[in-house]
Amino acid sequence: MGIIPIIKKLKPILQKLNLIDLINTLVIIPARKGSKGIPGKNKKLLAGKPLIEYTIEAALGIFPAEKICLSTDDIDILKIGLKHGIDQKALRPISLSMDNTSAREVILYEISNCCREVETIIYLQPTSPMRKAWHIREALDIYNSNDADMVVSVSRSKSNPYFNMFEENTDGFLTLSKQANIISRQHSPEVFEYNGAIYIINCRKLKSHPLSQFKKVKKYLMTRENSIDIDDILDWITAETLITNS
Repeated sequence: MGIIPIIKKLKPILQKLNLIDLINTLVIIPARKGSKGIPGKNKKLLAGKPLIEYTIEAALGIFPAEKICLSTDDIDILKIGLKHGIDQKALRPISLSMDNTSAREVILYEISNCCREVETIIYLQPTSPMRKAWHIREALDIYNSNDADMVVSVSRSKSNPYFNMFEENTDGFLTLSKQANIISRQHSPEVFEYNGAIYIINCRKLKSHPLSQFKKVKKYLMTRENSIDIDDILDWITAETLITNS
């Protein structure tokens, strides 16, 4: 009997032991060179070390280096990865490193270059330096315990479409995005927003559907502090302040 049938038979046991994430899993850290908000953001020093190192270290807290793919068009990023034992020589094509390149395109490209079967993708954006290894582990526990297409990290949204989010109607007047008889924010249904830190994705589902069409999506809730997603200089200052004073 080959190794794959054996693994499939052991899968239920491994799930209970939280080891299934070590089988047929690919960790992808997307880190293209370009960044309009903060030039060279992914390799810029945040509290003394390149931004991407925070994500590399979090991934290495669970996965061996050979399970981690740095998807980048920047040779300097590969050098940072090599310092941590991630020996990856190939750069992502420029055509897949544009502002409008989707995460799905990047993931499918890296899967096609992977010389082994991949069932689960762990997608970790380097703009989330406050995300730790234990966050990834907890999200994996949710994924392993559910028949989900994806587990995604979220934070509680400060804005609420039932209470303080509005749209313009055809007459140019503001109306609530979701109509309901809500008298206070505390009475509004709780809403969440993706924080960009962790995506655990069923590879088979991704090959047939874009992420936006996934139906079975489970949340992994993170605090606002751990949910910082660096998009501009204000996010950068906030993250650096938290790291420096932690």
